[in-house]
Amino acid sequence: MPELLQNCCVCNKTFHVQFSYQMEEHSLDENQGTEFRFYCSQACLGASHTATDTVTCNACGSAFRVTHASSVCYLRGRRHYACSSGCREQLLAESNGARLGDGVPALAPRAEATGPRVIAVFNHKGGTGKTTTSVTLAAGLAERGYRTLLADTDAQGNVGVSLGIKDPKLSLYHVLVMGAPVQDAAVSARTNLDVLVANETLAAAELYLAGRRNRDRVLATRLQPARADYDYVVVDCSPSLSLLNQNALVFSDAVLCPVACDYLSLVGVRQVVKTIKNVNRLLNHPVQLWGVLPTMYDRRARICNEALETLREHFAERCLSPIRSAIRVKEAPSQGRTLFEYDNDSSVAQDYGRVVDRVIQTRTNLEPVLATA
Repeated sequence: MPELLQNCCVCNKTFHVQFSYQMEEHSLDENQGTEFRFYCSQACLGASHTATDTVTCNACGSAFRVTHASSVCYLRGRRHYACSSGCREQLLAESNGARLGDGVPALAPRAEATGPRVIAVFNHKGGTGKTTTSVTLAAGLAERGYRTLLADTDAQGNVGVSLGIKDPKLSLYHVLVMGAPVQDAAVSARTNLDVLVANETLAAAELYLAGRRNRDRVLATRLQPARADYDYVVVDCSPSLSLLNQNALVFSDAVLCPVACDYLSLVGVRQVVKTIKNVNRLLNHPVQLWGVLPTMYDRRARICNEALETLREHFAERCLSPIRSAIRVKEAPSQGRTLFEYDNDSSVAQDYGRVVDRVIQTRTNLEPVLATA
C-alpha cells in the first residue's frame, strides 16, 4: 500500500509519513477549523513550535495558545500539549501506565442483572461512525427478534434518511417539547424496529430544555414508557456535549463509543470518559461505559494498528473487535437500507453482527422472540 507522501513544514523535505509524531493537528484562528502539519524528523518537530501557534490539548481536545513551558511535554518520544495542570497530570499518568478505562463504571447498578437496555451511541468527535453504528446495532437487534426503539437526538436527522423514512408527522421534538406519547411519534421502520426521527426543529428543543428545572432529565421522563414497551432502546447522539446529549446520557444505562482509528482517536474518548464520570458524580445517574468500538479500521495502515493497540491498552475487554473500513457503509444509507439488508455477507456487516451478539449476550434473563414473517 502506498504511504502518505508529504512535505515537511519546517525544512520542506518530501517524505513518507510513517509514525504518529510526524503529523499534528493544529487549530486555526477565527473558527476556521483545523489543519494537519507534517514533520520529517523529531528535530523538525521540536523546531516547529512557536508561542503564536494555536494548538490542541492532547488530553481534552481544547484549542489554546502555549504561554508556559509546562504546556509542552515530551512523552515516549512525542510532543504533547496540555492546556491546564489537570490535563498535564492526566497525560503524565497515562504515560506512566494509567488507563483511561480505570475509574469508569463497567456496569451500572440497575443494569447489573440484565445488561444494558438503553444504549447511547456517543462521542464528542464527529466522523466516527455514530449514526452507522446506531442504525446497524438497532437493525441487528430487531432482526434477531427483539423489540427495538431507535431514537435520533441529532438535528441533522440522518437516522431517518438512512432508513428511508420520509416526512413523518411527529418527531422527537414533539415528544420532548409537546409531550406527545412515544407510541404516537415512533415510526415503524422494519419488523421489530421503531424509530423516533429528528429534524431541524430539534434545535429549538435546546431552548425548551434550558428553561426547565429538571433540564437534564426531560428525555428520561418522556421516554420512560419505552423501557416497558421495548427490549432495547438505542440513542444516536450528536457530536457535541449539548444539553440534549446530557439528557440522552441520563436516560441511558450504557454508552457505546465509536472511535475512528486515526491519529486523534484518544482525544474524543478522553472527553467521553470525563463526561461519563460527570454524569455519575454530578447528575447522580449510574451510566456505564459499555464499550469502545474502533471503526474505519484498515489493518494495512500503520496508524490504524497504533490506534487499535492504544485503545486495547486503555480499555482492555471493553475495547470491542474493530469495524473494518468498507465502501458498503457509505452505499447502504443512500439506498435507504440497513447494512444487513444491503450486503449481509460483507466483512463490515459481519463485524457489526458481532457487536449485536455481544450486546445480547449481556442480557442474561431476556429470551429472544423470533420475528414473524
